Amino acid sequence: MKFGQVRLDHAEGAVLVHSLRTNDRTFRKGRVLDANDVAHLSAAGFEEVTAAHLEDGDIPEDEAAHRLAAATFDDGSTTLGAAGTGRVNIYAGVRGVFVVDSSSVDRINLVHEAITISTIAPYSPTEPGQLIATVKIIPFAVHETILSECEEIASSVGSLFAVAAYQNQRVGLLQTVLPNFRKPLLAKGKEVTASRLAGMGLQLDLERTAVHNKAAIGEAIADFQKEMCDILLVLGASAIADRRDVVPDAIESAGGEVLQLGMPVDPGNLTLLARLDDMWIVGLPGSARSPRTHGSDWIVQRLVAGLEVDASDIRSMGVGGLLKEIPSRPMPRAEASPPSTTEHQEVTKAAAIVLAAGQSRRMGPQNKLLADIDGLPMIVRTVDALSASKVASITVVLGHEAEQVRAALSGKSVEFVENRDYAAGLSTSLRCGIAAVSQEVECALVCLGDMPRITPMEIDALLDDFSPAEGRAICVPTHGGKRGNPVVIGRRFFAEIQDIEGDVGARHLIGAYPELVHEVEMEGDAILLDIDTPEALARLTG
Repeated sequence: MKFGQVRLDHAEGAVLVHSLRTNDRTFRKGRVLDANDVAHLSAAGFEEVTAAHLEDGDIPEDEAAHRLAAATFDDGSTTLGAAGTGRVNIYAGVRGVFVVDSSSVDRINLVHEAITISTIAPYSPTEPGQLIATVKIIPFAVHETILSECEEIASSVGSLFAVAAYQNQRVGLLQTVLPNFRKPLLAKGKEVTASRLAGMGLQLDLERTAVHNKAAIGEAIADFQKEMCDILLVLGASAIADRRDVVPDAIESAGGEVLQLGMPVDPGNLTLLARLDDMWIVGLPGSARSPRTHGSDWIVQRLVAGLEVDASDIRSMGVGGLLKEIPSRPMPRAEASPPSTTEHQEVTKAAAIVLAAGQSRRMGPQNKLLADIDGLPMIVRTVDALSASKVASITVVLGHEAEQVRAALSGKSVEFVENRDYAAGLSTSLRCGIAAVSQEVECALVCLGDMPRITPMEIDALLDDFSPAEGRAICVPTHGGKRGNPVVIGRRFFAEIQDIEGDVGARHLIGAYPELVHEVEMEGDAILLDIDTPEALARLTG
């Protein structure tokens, strides 16, 4: 192929390299110039153009791209797009897992710089119509010998890439429990598992709960096997720490084989893979209760697609296995392995957020936050307790009667932020408050404005128990088995709070991440105090 500046009287049949514009026409890059094009450009004052002339043996870019793309598959699980600008896209034809001969793709890309193939990551989940690969010819043409060599490599492996379709597998879930195990975790585990399976077109066919001991787990496994379960997911009350632990011991006692314990994917390090006759068993750590991408997903997706998985497959998942940090991790990496330091470790730095924007509709015309409680406005009582606690800062979110509330707190060491959308619900005030806190704080203590009986000691008790490194990323006060306010929320949740809508506050996070919630029992009932009506106010002051 010849390339360079070409006089117009020699440009007919050449491929235009750069787009050109005249007063009334645009000639796009890649256009093959004909006699009329040349005449028009000449009349417009052009004397030469940058163009490419194909020579004998050169294959135009679109034809070359289509030929190579057509050689990459033959199983019907993928479809080809139309050729254009030297590119042909390849799409998934079915829902499943992307399978690619990586070494052969590398071999093709090494043949010559003129030809490239790029794909999504091996074993990525796919949906019908999803782009999975593209063939791109870099110049305007490629020589037949180069193209033929690449076609031969692609054809020699049968399918250079394909989609292994998800199959109609029968999936079961076994959850184990220990004394004092929180029942909401069982519901959470079932809900998240069912959602994951739905993404593969499956449903949770079987479900059992067993005591977390060898005998009970072994009996449950036998029941799943009798019911023709293809894939059994075991979500234990305690993570599997060793091959001699309860779950792997029960599997081997039932006649199964533990193929791999542990994987270089985080979250998901403590995942187990075993097999009992024709039934696959995947042991899941507690982090699998989160709906976020998890290492075990990579195993289960392959199994559902009918692909074999062995220890070497799992051990090869390390590159790319450090998944994006997610709020649901019991111990985020930065907290589990903090930078070494010889400096004195200070106490938790917390920012208090006081939600004081509500309209108090059930109170009638009175703003309850300004009601007199033992000689001081209610909001002042709340802020005074916070000021005497360990919180590093106090931010008051204003809305309804903002100026009156601001005036009541005159002289107090607080920051104000105004929520102009306060009528849309509590979540809007929470979002405003979170957005206003310093980047240096480790957590936010979210307090309602109408908590005049809360004490500094109760606030400090919550802050003292906050420890993300020990799985206590959300701290909630309780009294007599009932949960109340205020609530301590770790920084890792701040971004997610910005997505909360409606008249809900921290309840969303407490429900979404029960495994990270730590309850702190209080002696008094001030944390349960709910002053929403004139009658409730009268009882408080009377």
